[in-house]
Amino acid sequence: MINNADDTQVKPVTQETPEWRLGIVPLASTREIGSKINDYLVAWRKGLVANGEASADHGYARDSFIIEASTPRFGSGEAKGSIKQSIRGDDLYILVDVCNYSIKYRINRFENVMSPDDHFQDLKRVIGAIGTKAHRINVIMPYLYEGRVEVRSVRESLDAAHALQELMALGVENVITFEAHDPRVQNAVPLTGFESMSPAYQFIKAILRAAPDLVVDDDHLMVVSPDKNGMRRAVYLANVLGVNMGMFYKVYDYTVTVGGKHPIIDYSFLGSDVTGKDIIIVDDMVSSGSTVIKTARMLKERGARRIFICAAFGIFTAGLEPFDEAYAEPASGLSEEELAGAEEWQKHTFDYLITTNLIYQRPELFERPYYRGCDMSKFLALIIDTMNHDGSLSNLLDPVDRIQKVLEKHRRGEKI
Repeated sequence: MINNADDTQVKPVTQETPEWRLGIVPLASTREIGSKINDYLVAWRKGLVANGEASADHGYARDSFIIEASTPRFGSGEAKGSIKQSIRGDDLYILVDVCNYSIKYRINRFENVMSPDDHFQDLKRVIGAIGTKAHRINVIMPYLYEGRVEVRSVRESLDAAHALQELMALGVENVITFEAHDPRVQNAVPLTGFESMSPAYQFIKAILRAAPDLVVDDDHLMVVSPDKNGMRRAVYLANVLGVNMGMFYKVYDYTVTVGGKHPIIDYSFLGSDVTGKDIIIVDDMVSSGSTVIKTARMLKERGARRIFICAAFGIFTAGLEPFDEAYAEPASGLSEEELAGAEEWQKHTFDYLITTNLIYQRPELFERPYYRGCDMSKFLALIIDTMNHDGSLSNLLDPVDRIQKVLEKHRRGEKI
């Protein structure tokens, strides 16, 4: 079933039927979201054909656009890529989630969890099985493989750049990712299409649904980056919302190395007064969660009101326990008596955690009272439909107009 609750206010392309037949190849790591994407595309295109707005020629409207692919493994742990049906002349979109650790395979008598390296190898195997038979190969990799290793500061490998060059050498024409740690990594493949998308619009909708009473202006709301690396995202979101932004600057002790990292000796906040303001903390990912939780604590100590933590990727390497503990922790050191009569936002270090389904989500996440999810399947379907028609992605790359429309609905008191 298609859930129309997350309306992106962008319609599927209705121009003439594309010359190349569409095919979606969701690898094992993306079967669930791939099925949702397929449902949207099937419904849209059948609807256009039924209304006489498009022709069913060239397989434009079908019962399914999914191309079955598999990467079976031998007992030694080696694998091969296999395509189950004809893809000759197709415009293919391969979906892969390199962070999906829920998939396992056997090596001899042992069970191994799929790592990002395993997922990337399987992607290359499927591309190898496709060969030169497809019209065009596009890869949708929401979390960019090795995207955190994009700049060389010492003698180390530049894995993200090398991975993109590998894909280009295999015949991939376009790579679609989300919140690339540093978008300049595309300089490694200047002749290949590379787009780093943002879920900013989906974040705003999730926040407004979680807090219908949110006042979006400079006096009541602020966007904060937990460190200098997230400045670009915070500046964009603050400008679109018309509010101030701030950031925390980490002071490192470069004379000491602990566990391969320099310890943080102080946090400095750069920004205006946060007292009584709702805060949106925006970052590309939540790994262990220590940084965003520390940021939330310091903001509450400075008098902040509700705190919304937004990140495209919820990896949770330390589990959900740190978030459970922070959510259960009173924000302002109130006594038990004061806490009994306190407002809800005073009872927690943070109030909402918002991530997307662009990568694997552990089931217990949905049981947490503080969690809100963003379903990105419709947005991905729009990207695929637009590219298949060789249309412009500009409106999807920069969602300013859509954000302003949803803010106007919010100000009028309409349901988001």
